Amino acid sequence: MHEMKTSSINRPFTGIASFLRQRAMQDVKDLEQAAIAVLGVPFDEGSPFLPGSRMGPRSIREQTLRFSVAQPLYDLDCDESYLWHEIANGLILDAGDVDIRPANAARSFEAITARLREITRAGAFPVVLGGDHSITWPVFAGLDQPAHVIQFDAHQDYEPATDELNRTNSHAFRHIAGMETCLSITQVGIRGIRNPRSDVEEMRARGNRVLGMTESRRLGPEGIAGLLPERSKVYVSIDVDALDMSLIPGCVSGEPDGFDYRQLMAMLKAIASRHEIIGFDFVEVNPPLDVPTGATSYLGALITVGFLGFICNQPWWHERRARYASR
Repeated sequence: MHEMKTSSINRPFTGIASFLRQRAMQDVKDLEQAAIAVLGVPFDEGSPFLPGSRMGPRSIREQTLRFSVAQPLYDLDCDESYLWHEIANGLILDAGDVDIRPANAARSFEAITARLREITRAGAFPVVLGGDHSITWPVFAGLDQPAHVIQFDAHQDYEPATDELNRTNSHAFRHIAGMETCLSITQVGIRGIRNPRSDVEEMRARGNRVLGMTESRRLGPEGIAGLLPERSKVYVSIDVDALDMSLIPGCVSGEPDGFDYRQLMAMLKAIASRHEIIGFDFVEVNPPLDVPTGATSYLGALITVGFLGFICNQPWWHERRARYASR
């Protein structure tokens, strides 16, 4: 009689949908053993047009199940492997989702900031899955350290805040620009005719950078990374609409003439190589609008995992990783 083998095959449609099939947080003490904490923020009440990006964190997690973690993730074009040490040593923790308070944006933002402080005070590196772009403000507030901000986006998200409107996805960088911990903002890929001249001029007058597509392409990855002093502490915010709208059917605010996937990844790699990233977010995937294959969520998974891989291949990360080993 032959015994049935019990080794797991782990097809993408089986199992619990944790990020890259990594262990899920059961208790806040789990953060003490994590080098990286992936946090979902399923909030889209800042989107004034079509809802649905609240489903982004779950959908992106599901798409990461397509990546085999039984061996190193490998990019043939770059001849590089990614995240093997972190996965093999259990350093990546899926920290679950922020407990959003529906119809109470102020309390939801407080909860987002509190979760980020929980992660950073434990010494873990935060990877945040949105949600709409309004969440970047409470996320950045929870980092509690001075940093430059690099934003990949079609839109500035810098509208003046009023009593009527102040927590939409068009306000995040207005709030961040006024925070003492924000050393500068560099906005990359801004385009289209929905960014008011007054907002562009005001952002620049405050000493920040607004790069349209012509200038972004002229500078290239190394030029953009070189806008800040080497080894600067940088927080990166990636709106999926930085990519060309033809690539992102599951995004409500896509614009033509955006980056392609390889261009965006080249810029992220250059930034990771030159600077010390203190965290990043990926936002504005709207799964209900997506095609049946989940192509936009899959792009989100590729970008999130790829950028994290770039970061974890850097010498500055290896220095930080050694500190985790000694804990």
